[in-house]
Amino acid sequence: MKINVDFDFTTDTPNYWDNYWAGDSLLGHSSIDPDSHSKTLQLYHKTLWSKPLPNGEKIELSVGKGAEYLVWNGFRFGSDSICTSFRYKNNKITIEAIAKDIPDFHKYIEDYVHKSYTIGGSIIFPKQKGGINQSRGCNHYIKDRWDLTLECIRRYYNNEDSPLAAVLYNNKDFFDLFVDFKGYIDFFYLQDCVSSDYSKVNFWLDTKLFESNPVPQNTQEYKLWMEHQLSFVMNRNERIKNNYNGSVY
Repeated sequence: MKINVDFDFTTDTPNYWDNYWAGDSLLGHSSIDPDSHSKTLQLYHKTLWSKPLPNGEKIELSVGKGAEYLVWNGFRFGSDSICTSFRYKNNKITIEAIAKDIPDFHKYIEDYVHKSYTIGGSIIFPKQKGGINQSRGCNHYIKDRWDLTLECIRRYYNNEDSPLAAVLYNNKDFFDLFVDFKGYIDFFYLQDCVSSDYSKVNFWLDTKLFESNPVPQNTQEYKLWMEHQLSFVMNRNERIKNNYNGSVY
């Protein structure tokens, strides 16, 4: 099947936009998550990642029962958004200052959500309590930043320490499927996140690495962060469009 890289998964997530700004006119929120409720996103994940692995095996994903989003060979996978806009309560003071500097902040965020909830902004991880998805969001030195998450994955493959070392090691069976960092990057079309020789991660924000709170601290940093994310999503969508559509595995 063809993958429509422009499809916005909020559009087939029931009631996603209902009362989005009603609970908090600054933070905005939907109680319905496309990662678990968009049938199109689930189908795209199932289709895209059912292909040969670097280790010689082939993933054949199927839809599981109940909370089992996608399953294969003893693995349970969940969908995870790569992008984050840092709009949560414990960052509200910073967001309040940023919102004052951005004209029509609601529209700015809504445009971001529409663009980031395309397939280029989503990935799958093994699903478990305290797993990768949850850990990268809760860790003080990562705060859901994808570039920092990927740096931890790069370090895992190089046997180096990182703030996510424990949870990544607990998922060794998953990462062994890709053999090495290049295998992981190429499998998930993440080449725009790294240098041409795969030796470095392209960081989307210049902060002290794993030493301090990594969220944007002012409007300039915030807008730069958002632009880098959406640029990556656009480029990854193009990679998926050019490399997947029409391919036969």
